[in-house]
Amino acid sequence: MLNSPYDKYRQSSVQTSTPAQLVIMLYDGAIRFIRAGLDGIKKNDYEKTNTNLGKAQTIVSELMSTLDHTYEVSGGLYSLYEYTSFLLIEANIRKDAEKAEEAVGYLTELRETWLQASKIVAGQGQTPMSPEGAHG
Repeated sequence: MLNSPYDKYRQSSVQTSTPAQLVIMLYDGAIRFIRAGLDGIKKNDYEKTNTNLGKAQTIVSELMSTLDHTYEVSGGLYSLYEYTSFLLIEANIRKDAEKAEEAVGYLTELRETWLQASKIVAGQGQTPMSPEGAHG
């Protein structure tokens, strides 16, 4: 049950978002969790690190599972997500901030690409499904 106004707002924003906006939200969440995991590494708070890097991994797995493989670009995205997931596992096991930073870099670049693509699609008056059709 949703009690707080913030929870109600978040549910409403997810329910009314386009597929492209949902993908961007997933990137935002993964980036936020990795940054929290990095904070845990910095503070030697390994529970915080494990929890947050694990949440980021879950989001990356979701991005992998929602790829529409009928589009050629999906293969490259899948490989990049797979590598990003590997980086998150390594960062979590070894408490390696450098690997987590590399993962944030990839996800940030992908987020910006999706954001730009969704603006282009929206500007053309099309229903902003998924840029390039990769996630569907």
